[in-house]
Amino acid sequence: MDPVIGPLDLTAHVDEALAVQAAAFGLGPDEVAVRRQIVLRHMTHRGARAYGATADGRLLGFVYGMPNDRTHWWSTVVEPYLRAQGNDHWLDDSFVITELHVHPRHQKQGIGRALITTITDTATEPRSILSAIDVESPARKLYRSLGYKDLARQVHFPSAPKPYAVMGAPLPLLRA
Repeated sequence: MDPVIGPLDLTAHVDEALAVQAAAFGLGPDEVAVRRQIVLRHMTHRGARAYGATADGRLLGFVYGMPNDRTHWWSTVVEPYLRAQGNDHWLDDSFVITELHVHPRHQKQGIGRALITTITDTATEPRSILSAIDVESPARKLYRSLGYKDLARQVHFPSAPKPYAVMGAPLPLLRA
């Protein structure tokens, strides 16, 4: 059965979504518990929304995001890196893709592309930003195909073992 992309009540489905993220990212129970609180807090922010990909009643992938706010933790961490590259203006009037994950069994089927284009198509902001682990990966290839460009690289988040890249794209995203 083909997956159906639609709005997701992430607060109600947080554990199911985090199971997808844990499988995709290799997270343990302690990390999932921390992320659960973060997701629930994020979903209280103005304009936060989520979409899911479901098939046969199962969540195969999800995306969530919100209009960026320079006072949010993520923005305060990435701002100096963006400023050093002359790109800190990207933090204004942009929609942040906070998380995008597809279960490994369902990757490379267009689900991630459908999720990110669906959520950004609902954005009123003229651009989108996100962070991704700073290695060449299928995720970064997907983002580039949608029009995202590197705005800053080797961004270090506290407690994250690997550096990230911050990427940005004008909206609407490119279509393949």
